[in-house]
Amino acid sequence: MADRVYARIAARATREVLAEAWPAGRAKGAPPYVSVTVPGSTVTVRVAVELPFPSDVAALAGAVRERIAERVAGLTGTKVSRVVVVVEKLVTGGAS
Repeated sequence: MADRVYARIAARATREVLAEAWPAGRAKGAPPYVSVTVPGSTVTVRVAVELPFPSDVAALAGAVRERIAERVAGLTGTKVSRVVVVVEKLVTGGAS
């Protein structure tokens, strides 16, 4: 399977989580940037995101990590060995 397929699935999963985090589901930050590597029969995902401030950054990063692993494995059958979430920026406008 092409790397871009994994990247698209991971980006979509990330956008779903972030839509839930922003008030009224309207994200203000930049779209997630996803890169993947496929060492053998597993996939490693790195996603850079902008999160709302204030928010529980650790919980959001964990939710992104879990959703990506779940979706990639569920849709492709490929085991996700690692998901790295990098918070690039906090953007004002999050839930109080």
